[in-house]
Amino acid sequence: MDKPAPQHDPEPGGESRRGAVVGLVIVVALLAVGLWLARELGSASRIQDCVMSGRSNCEPIDVSPR
Repeated sequence: MDKPAPQHDPEPGGESRRGAVVGLVIVVALLAVGLWLARELGSASRIQDCVMSGRSNCEPIDVSPR
């Protein structure tokens, strides 16, 4: 009886690369969310500092030119 030849993956380690790419995408997404959150909290902190110092014109008003 002839034994069938073992089948080999054409690209060894394909699963580990897929996992690494998924991990990289997750890390990049977390980094982007972290940067956005830091900017939002920094902006809120500046406005709170302004209000706590007794000023009344803390939030700039954008006026578009006509």
